Amino acid sequence: MASSIAPEMPTITYRTSPTATAAFDAWLKDNPQAIGAGTHPWDVSRSDIYVEDRWQPIFAQMRAQAPVNRVTESAYGAYWNVVSHKAITHVESLPELFSSSWQYGGITIGDPPADIDPAVMAERQLPMFIAMDRPEHTGQRRTVAPAFTPARMVAMEAEIRRRTASVLDALPWDETFDWVDKVSIELTTGMLAILFGFPWEDRRLLTFWSDWAGDVELTLAKDLADTRFGILGEMAHYFQRLWVERSQAAPADDLISMMIHSEAMNHMSPQEFMGNLMLLIVGGNDTTRNTMSGIVHALDQFPDQRALLESDPALIPNAVQECLRFVTPLAHMRRTASADADLFGQAIKAGDKMVLWYLSANRDETVFENPDKLIVERPNARRHLSFGHGIHRCVGARLAEMQLRILLEEMHERRMRVRVAGAVERVRANFVHGFRKLEVALEKR
Repeated sequence: MASSIAPEMPTITYRTSPTATAAFDAWLKDNPQAIGAGTHPWDVSRSDIYVEDRWQPIFAQMRAQAPVNRVTESAYGAYWNVVSHKAITHVESLPELFSSSWQYGGITIGDPPADIDPAVMAERQLPMFIAMDRPEHTGQRRTVAPAFTPARMVAMEAEIRRRTASVLDALPWDETFDWVDKVSIELTTGMLAILFGFPWEDRRLLTFWSDWAGDVELTLAKDLADTRFGILGEMAHYFQRLWVERSQAAPADDLISMMIHSEAMNHMSPQEFMGNLMLLIVGGNDTTRNTMSGIVHALDQFPDQRALLESDPALIPNAVQECLRFVTPLAHMRRTASADADLFGQAIKAGDKMVLWYLSANRDETVFENPDKLIVERPNARRHLSFGHGIHRCVGARLAEMQLRILLEEMHERRMRVRVAGAVERVRANFVHGFRKLEVALEKR
């Protein structure tokens, strides 16, 4: 990677608008046919069922009748739904048979346009280690793993607590405000800035880039492809500047320095560099951000569970796991069959697209009793699949858990109860699952 970046890089202006949401909503208004007619009752690739929060009975029906089933027509082509906890963990346990590689299709339901120019396609393929198979996956994952060890988490806890306290102390007690913007985004972008050693004054760029990188529905909008890749190019340019600066400095414990001084990652192509940035930004931003919002919404939805948590803060660690299960901030991951296989009686063919719906596995009645209810004392909450399973389990899971635990602890310390008091806008997406806006008011308990 270092050899592909010129020492002197041109100065550019980094866009901060339009947001990915605004751009896609405007495009969808003019192209409503793009998401398909939804003729198949089990086509859960449609984003409307998530933005309207009506996905639960569809998945429940599939789990009961056909936990592995095929949708032949959708906006994303044919794919297999894998919806039970047992079936998903089985697929995840066979990474050679069910590939994550970008060369087969990667980790999301979306595919590149069939009519894209091969040269443009080669330029815009963005490999990342979560979308690699062994052995490439192993070496690159080991590079970033030291940033998330238990010892590193202990070292970071005081700083995370200080920043969380500062954000909560700045919240207004006498007005309605957007929790997503004031708390969830602020805390997660701040955490990413620390992990990357990213300039603090520009940290909101990380949210802007995360949304453009992580919104799978943008693959349906061909008219936005150039805009999306241009914005991701600006992201790469910014990080390339940081790469050049860090390559001339002593090794440090930020993620960019770790990549520079790693044999597995210090010769990445520009596309691979951009792909891994996308992974770390989306993984560190969207998942924790949406769980921080989902916790507040869920506790408001289940006041009896909020009362339990308020009366006994020792429940907080388990409540974090239960909230991760209940919210499920990433709805799915994709795998592609590398050979013919039988999956619970279904004949899978080489090249078939498998969509693992974590959202459904976390509501599996055979694993979680009364799964559509938040239960902060749930004894097996840790069996959730919100971080995946197997070799691709989220490398930053410990950090996410710590951020969420500290948020609940600091809210408890302030006797802060958060009440939903206004607009609730969910993400229009089948990959990222969460909230765009959550208007709340604070009250003392």
